Amino acid sequence: MNTNYYVTMTDKFMSGLHRPNLKNKLVFICDTYEQAQIVADNAFKRSDMRYINICSRAPYYSNTKYYTQFKTIEDYPNWYKRDYF
Repeated sequence: MNTNYYVTMTDKFMSGLHRPNLKNKLVFICDTYEQAQIVADNAFKRSDMRYINICSRAPYYSNTKYYTQFKTIEDYPNWYKRDYF
């Protein structure tokens, strides 16, 4: 069984930039829990990321409140490297 993990966070800096009045949610799709932990650790090191969580179900955010972006290792490979930030 192939279970993905999802690291979710609110990007305080980019909120409202892509879509006015919407919070920017980033969701990083990870293949393993260890990979998710690396992404979460990197997010905790950044002052612009808030509400960082790891979950095993794909999250859903209302498009009336959030601009949600799903990212993979192909999109942002450096986020998946330990101690990148």
